[in-house]
Order: sequence, then C-alpha cells, then structure tokens
Amino acid sequence: MPNAFALLGLPRIAALDDEALQQAWLAASRSAHPDQPGGDAARAAEINSAYETLQAPEKRLKHLLDLHAIPWRTVPIDEAMMSLFGKMGPALQSVAAFLKRKQTATSALAKALLAPEEMRLREQLEALGTTLDAERTALLADLPSFDTRLSAGDSTALNDLQILQARLAYFGKWQTQVREALLSLM
Repeated sequence: MPNAFALLGLPRIAALDDEALQQAWLAASRSAHPDQPGGDAARAAEINSAYETLQAPEKRLKHLLDLHAIPWRTVPIDEAMMSLFGKMGPALQSVAAFLKRKQTATSALAKALLAPEEMRLREQLEALGTTLDAERTALLADLPSFDTRLSAGDSTALNDLQILQARLAYFGKWQTQVREALLSLM
C-alpha cells in the first residue's frame, strides 16, 4: 500500500487527531470522487483504504512500522495481559457451553431456570469489556509519547511501538470476542 499518511496529507505520526484525519479524508475524497470533474475511481479507492488504515490505531501503527521498514516479529504477551487472557478463555467457553444448553431448553420453565446464569455471564463479560476498554485507552494515551520519542531519534522507540501495536491488536481482537459473546446472549 502507498503511504497512507502522504495520500491524505497528514504527518507520519502515531497519535493522529480523529477530526483532522476525517477532515483530510473528506477533502481528499471530494477531489478524487469519480462523480467530480477529474475524479478517479482508483484514486478514490486508495484514499478510502488509506482512511481505513489510519482510522484504526493498530492498523495505523502497523502501517507506520511498515513505512519504517520494521520487519514483523512475534511479540510476547506480558504477565498482566496473560492474566487477562486467562480470564477471557474460561468466560468465552462458559458462554459457548451455556448457549448449547439454552438451545436444548424447550420449555418455558427450562429457559427461565437458565436466566440467572445468563445474567451472571453477561455481567462477567461486561466487566471484562470494561477492563479491556480501560487497558486499550491507557495504551492509546501513550501514542503522543511515541511521536516525541520518534522525532527525537530514540533508537528504541520503533521497537517499543511494535510492542504497543501488538498489544493494541490483541485488545482489539479480545474486545470483538467479548462483544460477540454478549450479542450471542441476547
């Protein structure tokens, strides 16, 4: 993919302002839209792809690392994340087992007897979701410091940015799993 930052006329930084990103995308897409004079469908598609890349922080950081030619590597999960993952696995398995039992419940009484367990599972997932949101928000709050470090030429900043990107990707995936589990309980 071409440089998404350059395509939208934005600086190559980790902490992009959402409103500035949207304004840059709107301006670029207006001029490239196929219905406009001189518009180009291929360029409009590139602009939309660039926006999607820069909009999601984990994708933005991956793209930034790619632009710096940092090779992909496995990033180990730290102890705190492993603890959180250790809570998620059993919770998601409990939801899956519960849903199987709920499908086989045919009478109104059988379904009513499952209601307390369903409420407990929802509360457990909501608590996990809140924890995931807080952790992800804390990681996102670190983005400006990475920009400062990168502009100062800190040689370890890109390595640390790669770890941050991996953590954000994990949290994004886990948040999706929790949301899907919650929806399956409705």
